Amino acid sequence: MKIIVPYAGIVLLVGPSNSGKSTLLKSMIEKKQILSSEVVSSDEFRVLVSDREFIDWRERPKDEADCLLDEYQTISKEAFSMMDSVIDARCRLNKLTFVDATHLHPDDRKRYIALARKNHVPIIAIVLDIPLDTLIERDGQRDHPRGKRRLKQQYQTFKREKRFIKKEGYTSTYLLDETKHIEFIRRTNPIEIDVKQGIDIIGDIHGCYDEMILILEKLGYEKNDEGLYIHPNGRKFISVGDVMSRGPQSLNTMLFFLRHVQKGLAYMIDSNHGWKIARWLEGRKVTLSHGDEKVAEDFQQYEEAFGSKRTEEIKHALKEFLLQAPSHYVFTKNGVRALVCAHAGIKDEFIGKQSRDISDFCRYGDTDGFDQQGKPIRKDWFIHHQTTTLIVWGHDPKPQPLLINNTINIDQGVVFGGKLTAFRFPEKEFVSVKALKDYAESADNPLKEWEKKRLAPPNIGRLMNGYSVLTEELGAVQIHQDIAKSAVDAVSHFTIPIEQLIYIPPTMSPTPNASSLDNYLEHPKEAIDYYRNQGIETMIAEKKHMGSRAILFLFKDKAAAKKHVGIDSLGVIYTRRGRRFFDAPTEEKLVLKIHKDLKDYGYFETYDTEYLLLDAEIMPWNLKAKELISNQYAHVAENAILDRTKLKEKIEAAFKENNLLKGWLEEYEHKLENAMTFKEVFQKYCWDIGEVDQIQIAPFHILAHSNEVFFDRPHTWHMKMNRELSKHSSLFVETEYKIIHNKESEEEAIKWWEEMTSEGHEGIVIKPESFISRNKGKLVQPAIKVRGRKYLNIIYGMDYLRPENLARLKNRNTGKKQKLALKEFALGVEGIKRFVNGESIERVHECVLATLAMEADPVDPRL
Repeated sequence: MKIIVPYAGIVLLVGPSNSGKSTLLKSMIEKKQILSSEVVSSDEFRVLVSDREFIDWRERPKDEADCLLDEYQTISKEAFSMMDSVIDARCRLNKLTFVDATHLHPDDRKRYIALARKNHVPIIAIVLDIPLDTLIERDGQRDHPRGKRRLKQQYQTFKREKRFIKKEGYTSTYLLDETKHIEFIRRTNPIEIDVKQGIDIIGDIHGCYDEMILILEKLGYEKNDEGLYIHPNGRKFISVGDVMSRGPQSLNTMLFFLRHVQKGLAYMIDSNHGWKIARWLEGRKVTLSHGDEKVAEDFQQYEEAFGSKRTEEIKHALKEFLLQAPSHYVFTKNGVRALVCAHAGIKDEFIGKQSRDISDFCRYGDTDGFDQQGKPIRKDWFIHHQTTTLIVWGHDPKPQPLLINNTINIDQGVVFGGKLTAFRFPEKEFVSVKALKDYAESADNPLKEWEKKRLAPPNIGRLMNGYSVLTEELGAVQIHQDIAKSAVDAVSHFTIPIEQLIYIPPTMSPTPNASSLDNYLEHPKEAIDYYRNQGIETMIAEKKHMGSRAILFLFKDKAAAKKHVGIDSLGVIYTRRGRRFFDAPTEEKLVLKIHKDLKDYGYFETYDTEYLLLDAEIMPWNLKAKELISNQYAHVAENAILDRTKLKEKIEAAFKENNLLKGWLEEYEHKLENAMTFKEVFQKYCWDIGEVDQIQIAPFHILAHSNEVFFDRPHTWHMKMNRELSKHSSLFVETEYKIIHNKESEEEAIKWWEEMTSEGHEGIVIKPESFISRNKGKLVQPAIKVRGRKYLNIIYGMDYLRPENLARLKNRNTGKKQKLALKEFALGVEGIKRFVNGESIERVHECVLATLAMEADPVDPRL
């Protein structure tokens, strides 16, 4: 006899002692039809908890027998408690478990039925109906016989319960009268599929047949003689559901997927519209609304053209097809779960399992009742997604693919006049085609509603008391209440409008370790060693301009600005604190000059973008640091030079009569040199500005265009773009850089740094070749600054290189600075991605506010 066992769940063996449950399982293990780890035995758990294999209370005086029976029952209770915990864990992990116990009483069986339902796994029962004589005969051959009386009691209970077992709710029940000729057939998980040559996931089609064909052709699928679309490289495509309703060709689209799925060329997932149409085709009483009525119209037209018989045939075929569509698919890559496709979402604990509750969740997502228009109030199920498995879903139309917490929404509302999107895996690339028209013509077009609400002010109350930002690069970043409030206050009073404030540059860490050289606090060697230790072989060393960090947000025209930020503007330039960099007249002149240069260059047309987001350094330094220079550096330098010159002169005069003052004189000669160096360094970066043309802007990151971000480009690409910009505008200056990839290039970069900093230049920034780098899954510092010996005079004081001072500074702790740099970098990347993807200002703003809040967290400002 063949027994079909599920790929996961519970197999409950039912029968009195000696009915052959353990023997059957042992033979299946020997035949390698099941694993020994899949068997959970009550007898073995009794030994685990008590060290006793058997307790025999027979032939004992009553008082002893009663005590032994109590002990046995206590041991059994603990054993079953532990056993149930193991079974529960295996069910959560979607594993198969054979439970070897008698299960004669209904409460014992119901406990496991409830456990299976709770974990959304199947449960089957294998019932061994063996004659009493055989049970007694086998008992005599055991090392520890159970005894005739006990066996007869078990047998009577079994006979009474046997007729109820089939009605208890098992997926299937097998009744056996012997165990010699049994074979287990293992099912595989039908919703788990290897990606093989690749998979193309297509968002909600909604009867937009023409757009579906266009995107398949764009993806490289070719139509054969049978009218089937086949990829030359063997790729397959999958719909996330809702292939029908609302649009013009629902029936054609459903028949298209029916044929391709039957031929093994495609897959399709269950969905809310698909489920409703399936029940309608089944003859259920269903109200066709929200575009479902168009499906009925398609069938009516089909019947008029081809007759009722053929119509009934395709109705039956489509009904079966839709009813059999799984709640989700799990795609594996090299045997590892890598991608999940669901229609409206899925909980982590549901992945790879099937049940009614899971199907409902995957069809409708997480909802919280209905609004006044009768529409479901959707909850953000994706914020609870905790694993690295990518989940691709649809159902909720968004203008752009929405990436949140390792989930991607690819419903771009093609039926509402938006786009039809496909996601190529494992390439992780988006492909889309624009809708030929707005087919739904709905008064409450979700894309238009989204656009209306996108620029709505954020709910500051939600952020005031602290909050968490989920970033793709670093996971959750926690913002505590004590720093959140100060950031909210800053944004409320001092920054540019939040619609334009989409990015705050991260802080940058110095080398994690101080230089091992005697006369250096910082040196490129330590930065290079850090990256080498992170497995990074190629690095970029960029000259660090001594200016002020700034963000340039520049638009193609005022219409583009109105579209993206809701403000009539050609651009804005702001600081790391989110404040306007220049006064209004100066900013206007600069932006107009840059805009003209970019327009003459044809930048926006060349790169097909409506805006340009730049991370840059603006010089001279005194543009933003006038007050600091006049009140601190200049004042300190002049006073130090004056005081030390006078004291040196007095020591020189006294030295003529007392040679013992030689050491003191040498000390003040060095101190005077230090003061002169201090003055030389800060003055090097200050010059008077007559016209805006004398301002220099060094852009080092092209962060985003209106249609893409550039975090996947190497830093060499960003440097080439920097060079390109400097050719077309006199305001932009090129940044020198060197590539470090071996010992020779490393020495060359260090020599370059030494020569540059000896002249008083600030230093260099060393970065991995990739914009975003990881080592063993962990984010690596995106950049490390290495400042020169002279420049550090204005940071740590003009006498910082004195041995006693340098020894103390070399023990500086950079740990907090490094953590802040990583968090702020992840927040910046996340915020820009959200903005480019067309997400709401609130979603972008929580990233910006988080970075500003972290800047309020006290850390040594000299680092």
